[in-house]
Amino acid sequence: MSTRVDIPKGKKLNKYGDLENLELTAEDWITRWEKKHIGFHKDEIHRLLQKYLPNILNGRKQISIFLPLCGKSLDIKWLHDQGHNVVGVEISKTAIEEFFTEQNVSYTQDLVPEIPGAEVFKSSDHRISLYNCNIFNFSSLIAGKFDGIWDSKSLVAINPPDRQRYVKHMTTLMAEGCCYLLDSCTFNQDQIVGPPFSVPQHAIEDLFGPSCNIRLMESLDALTQQQISWGLDSFIEEIYLIK
Repeated sequence: MSTRVDIPKGKKLNKYGDLENLELTAEDWITRWEKKHIGFHKDEIHRLLQKYLPNILNGRKQISIFLPLCGKSLDIKWLHDQGHNVVGVEISKTAIEEFFTEQNVSYTQDLVPEIPGAEVFKSSDHRISLYNCNIFNFSSLIAGKFDGIWDSKSLVAINPPDRQRYVKHMTTLMAEGCCYLLDSCTFNQDQIVGPPFSVPQHAIEDLFGPSCNIRLMESLDALTQQQISWGLDSFIEEIYLIK
């Protein structure tokens, strides 16, 4: 006997057969990692991070770099290997554990007294610290402010009603002289149910403009077979430097 999923008006099933939700909860993201529904994870170092890391560094060496919603990104280990101190926040404990296992990095695991229920996983050399908690519960009181931020499609994963709150929160984590590299994307949101969500340039300017200087570093056609399979006919990736 087959089971039938009732699909509310305006909703769709994603490629995994799950009811897609425009506003995902923390539990939804945890479930995606547990089910291995992680098509957003890339088994490679982000080439645009490699290209624009000098803009984050701005002539500095061995800086502290923050990665919001970091998953098990290979960028974490790569930045560490470049000599930097890396701090990430990720809601999925599974993702963090897989990062350390797959990258063969020994670590310790401790509670975070300031955040009930949160844990921090630290590499044995103390230069990678990944916090298992909600991004909005993490603050500069936990790990200080950062010299650089690499936001690799984190903003575009945030529920649109939370976007302004997210940006305000991120700016509180910026130390003086911080260089924030943002990877965003623009597409026809009517063609797919997010996430990811389209965050065009005018939205970036509205969000960051009141408190930061914004520079569009590169805009490129990033349409691949993956986006075509989602139903998109255009996908523009944009890299911004925010100070």
